[in-house]
Amino acid sequence: MGYKISMVAGEPSGDLLASRVMQGLIARDAKLQFNGIGGPYMQASGLQLNYPMDALSVFGYIDALKQLPRLISIYHNFKKQTIAGRPDVFVGVDAPDFNLRLEEQLKKSGIPTVQFVSPSIWAWRYQRIEQIRRAVDHMLVLFPFEVELYEKEGIPVTYVGHPLAQQIPAEPDARAARLRLGLDPDKPVLAILPGSRKSEINALSKVFLETAQKLHQKYPDLQFIVPLVNEARKQQFMEISKGIELANLHLYSQAVSEQPISRDVMEACDAALLASGTASLEMALYKKPMVIAYILSPLMVKIMAWKSGQSAPLLPWIGLPNILLREFAVPEHLQEEVTPDKLMASCVRALEDREYIQEVQTKFQTLYTTLAVDTPRLAAEQIWRIASTK
Repeated sequence: MGYKISMVAGEPSGDLLASRVMQGLIARDAKLQFNGIGGPYMQASGLQLNYPMDALSVFGYIDALKQLPRLISIYHNFKKQTIAGRPDVFVGVDAPDFNLRLEEQLKKSGIPTVQFVSPSIWAWRYQRIEQIRRAVDHMLVLFPFEVELYEKEGIPVTYVGHPLAQQIPAEPDARAARLRLGLDPDKPVLAILPGSRKSEINALSKVFLETAQKLHQKYPDLQFIVPLVNEARKQQFMEISKGIELANLHLYSQAVSEQPISRDVMEACDAALLASGTASLEMALYKKPMVIAYILSPLMVKIMAWKSGQSAPLLPWIGLPNILLREFAVPEHLQEEVTPDKLMASCVRALEDREYIQEVQTKFQTLYTTLAVDTPRLAAEQIWRIASTK
């Protein structure tokens, strides 16, 4: 009988990250038992579900308030189940609002805790470091600069790289990806990624499509490709796009497979227009120029400022590629700056300016080399070490 490992991931990106680490652990011991909260990728890797990942899905603070009674119920029930089950280690994957609170209680009960993916305390709410200290036995971080932060605070930490980097080819084959997607391999391609959350798609889809209309006038052969995380988000996008005529538009909804459709989209494109988030890092790992955009409602801005005690992030960048490179390597358009004219100007540069494109690709190649370490093995080593020395 192998060790028992309990895990929680709350979003599609965390589900994929966790599944890779599970595979790294299974390579050590095929008898390991996994249970917890996760999605289709974790289930495919052997997770026994206590609750489906969708049970934790909320779309911003407003939705979180509406769903609070359900989330509290899941939290308390899962906490009781986990303490009663006495896993050899608990691994929280991202989802810090849920996982850190849970980890604090599990750690008090004597269950070792590992948090995989640090909350972005380097940008918002640095004071959470005190909760992390109480909750986490070991922090696994995705980015090199985070190590110094945790070492300074005396919290055990290991840099494990980003598992997505290992899944992305060092030399992407755009032509092959276009053929897989049924595109014309000889015509230019712009990827449009309006986000995975309902609120993001509502905020960005219309302005992204209006930008695409303007780009089509300048580049009649330009192909537009849009991956949506599931069929529900695809239907939402299609509803928003009604009345916005756009030639050469191709939509794809995500299916569980070894190669997510979004990866084909990223490999196929010449450049991308996308929402800030994990997708921007993936696009950088594919070494593609991009334009990052994000819109928050005025109420959301006030709530974030209230919750964090900050009126703005601690860093001048919001896009992960820019944060990691410590510069505006690619443009960021926020709030009222998200207009079709401004987005188009940035997209034109990303599609046309050969010197700029080469400069961005060189920077992203350096980033890729830094992050493309054996994340499943490195993360599994630390989780295994903690489980086996309980």
